[in-house]
Amino acid sequence: MTSRKPQSMKPATAAKKLGIYLPATPQEFQEGEVSREELDELQSNPPEWLTELRRNGPHPRPVVAQKLNVTISGLARGGVTEALTTDQIGELLKSRPQWLVDERANMAAVRDEQKRVREAAAAKKSKGASQHYH
Repeated sequence: MTSRKPQSMKPATAAKKLGIYLPATPQEFQEGEVSREELDELQSNPPEWLTELRRNGPHPRPVVAQKLNVTISGLARGGVTEALTTDQIGELLKSRPQWLVDERANMAAVRDEQKRVREAAAAKKSKGASQHYH
């Protein structure tokens, strides 16, 4: 029987799974491979650098988009192409530039439409199911 090498991932993949911005991580993290066990340990027992990075950033664009309640495309349309710190995100939420107001409204409209479509599909499904049994 051969022993299996533990499955590992590139630092970029691990950073994405951790929701952190790779260039802001320690050099050792950026240069090494991360095993599944190490990733699990980082998630369940984060070291100080990871806790600090999650708290203050800089945050990757998917996290920035989530915190601003817009899409990643919306960030790009608003001119946000780089990672932002928690303070920068807070400043945007406070100052509410027009692009952010517009993108949040777009996101709300998309969510409303998705909800309407789901409800219509559920109503159609339950109506169809009730017709089969009569």
